[in-house]
Amino acid sequence: MPTLYYALGACSLAPHIVLEWIGVPYEAVKVQYGSNELLAVNPAGAVPTFREDDGWILTQAGAILDYLAHKHPEAGLAGGDGQRTKAEAHRWSAFLTSDVHAAFWPVFMPFRYTIDESVPARQAVVDAGHKLIKRQFGILDRHLEGREYILDGGRSVIDAYAFPMIRWATKLLPGGLEGYPNVQTLHDRLAADPAVQKVLAREARG
Repeated sequence: MPTLYYALGACSLAPHIVLEWIGVPYEAVKVQYGSNELLAVNPAGAVPTFREDDGWILTQAGAILDYLAHKHPEAGLAGGDGQRTKAEAHRWSAFLTSDVHAAFWPVFMPFRYTIDESVPARQAVVDAGHKLIKRQFGILDRHLEGREYILDGGRSVIDAYAFPMIRWATKLLPGGLEGYPNVQTLHDRLAADPAVQKVLAREARG
């Protein structure tokens, strides 16, 4: 059956949630970054990695989410069928990948962004990361004003994609989601979803 390789706390949480929303049989395998088990299916050693039942491998969260949304149109997770609606889904997927997710890297791994190994230098990188994250969350918060979900067509894979990054922000941003009430509302709406709760409990158990 289809298999998702995931890691705790990673953006692989998004396709894990979407597979649960879709409701078809699948297997979820917890792995460690760079482990032999993961390298055997994804030479990049990264998650999420998705393997179809015929052995076909797909990587990159945005691509996996788009594939699942269109493979299972009955689940209604693509955000709509129109050309512009599809473009909006691609827009927000790219925003989450290239702007939001990327903004967290200086916080996660400050040593990648400076050759100065001193504590003040690395803290300066983290602070710069916080500034980037706040900028992107400001964009998302303004977009969510008056909306229940990110796309006009209702709950979609894009909301699932945003969810792990919103969770990162609650833990890593000074003040958490203070100042982003619409993002907080989306977080709470998704966190209350039974399927999301089921996936979070499964990942925590390992």
